Amino acid sequence: MNFIAGEILYIDKPLGWTSFDAVKRLRGAVMRRIGVKKFKVGHAGTLDPLATGVMIVCTGKATKRIEELQAGVKEYVATIALGATTPSFDLETKIDATYPVDHIDRAMVEDVLKTFVGRIEQVPPAYSACKVDGKRAYSMARKGKEVELKPKVLVIDEIELLDYKQTEITVRVVCSKGTYIRALARDIGAALRSGAHLSALRRTRVGDITVDRCLSVDEAADMIANAEVEMPEDLQCN
Repeated sequence: MNFIAGEILYIDKPLGWTSFDAVKRLRGAVMRRIGVKKFKVGHAGTLDPLATGVMIVCTGKATKRIEELQAGVKEYVATIALGATTPSFDLETKIDATYPVDHIDRAMVEDVLKTFVGRIEQVPPAYSACKVDGKRAYSMARKGKEVELKPKVLVIDEIELLDYKQTEITVRVVCSKGTYIRALARDIGAALRSGAHLSALRRTRVGDITVDRCLSVDEAADMIANAEVEMPEDLQCN
């Protein structure tokens, strides 16, 4: 493997890890393997700590491809709790309001989901990395400050209802870069004349890369540690 010329690794990010946690672990493995104290490693497309699934990690000169790679269509399987909202639209924060769900049935959910297919406008979550006046929205939201974000246009290619319960649905979503599934959960709840928040999320595909092609972080670190490495001549002499 030539980590300096650039390698692209496909990782199944574990629950509870930030994307930075995964990159840090693999960067450390690469630095130990090639014997350097500083090295460029990045990822294409952030996943929240409470999400799992496909994350693309690039090393060395392959980091120049990050923008290209993260532009790929993404697929998610999302579990959405109905009848309650949270400030972060997921389980990062506690429930702040509850709503009726007795009027919701499977047919209603399927009809509502159809309205989100195509080009839509979505207001990103306040608990997001979007910038407001040069500051990250999540840092302001966590301090209790009010955050106003402008809607963004994005594309939802498909939404499929995989499972229905009156207080919980599971959906498969195929969407463009920049889609916040947490915000989609919020908007689905509102469209159902109730409330909703994301209770689980798994990214199952980015572009052509499916989760079954991904390594765990430990497997990737082991692969790096045991890899045959190609090194530039100037580093071979160090």
